[in-house]
Amino acid sequence: MNAISASFADSATMMRRNFRHTMRNPVALFNAVIVPVFVMFLMVYVFGGSFSVGADYVDYATPGLIILTIGYGIGPTATAVNSDMTTGFINRLRVMDVSRAAVLNAHVIAIMLRTLVSIAIIIGVALLMGFSPTASFPQWLGAIGIVALTVLAIGWLTVASGLSAKTPESAGLAGVPLMLLPFLSSAFVPADKMGPGVREFAEYQPFTPIIETLRGLLTGTPSTGSAIAAVAWCVGLSLAGYLWARAAFTKRA
Repeated sequence: MNAISASFADSATMMRRNFRHTMRNPVALFNAVIVPVFVMFLMVYVFGGSFSVGADYVDYATPGLIILTIGYGIGPTATAVNSDMTTGFINRLRVMDVSRAAVLNAHVIAIMLRTLVSIAIIIGVALLMGFSPTASFPQWLGAIGIVALTVLAIGWLTVASGLSAKTPESAGLAGVPLMLLPFLSSAFVPADKMGPGVREFAEYQPFTPIIETLRGLLTGTPSTGSAIAAVAWCVGLSLAGYLWARAAFTKRA
């Protein structure tokens, strides 16, 4: 077995381990769904009528809620990554013929699968609330691609922050900025309707072009400019998270 196939086999083994942990702790998946659903009901039925967005508010807010769901699903992964380091699990792997990079890969894959399940549930709830996307099949594929790239970027940043944290408890708090940033984007209200300072921050932070690209794809009005910016942010954050994770892992292992 060559090094590449061995790495894939080790990653699959670590992935099964993470899957069993998720099954033993379904609260993690539940929390990643219930908070975005609550925010969806709050924004659509309580505050939605106060915003003028030029469309049904549920259609406008759903893309932002999809991105919000990603942020609320990362806490358990950061804690799990840190626990692997602090409880000696990685040290046990050092005396075995196991690719240590497989541990990181498995955590990223786990967060992607868990998040995609959460997003599917959120979209189902949105459809029940009146969400009516007009995307064509290629645009749906583009939307799925943007979501996958976003989850990949946030996944690597989560793994890196979990490795860098001193304790599992502090690792769980490391993802809080990623949970809050979507609220300071165009997720729930257009950036041009915000006040000075906040408007500029919302326009130039990474989640706004990602949300605008997803919104354009789902409504059948994609924008090339926002799509290029969204992909650039996702690729850049993925690379930064990956390099940060590898450096932190090498330092601690």
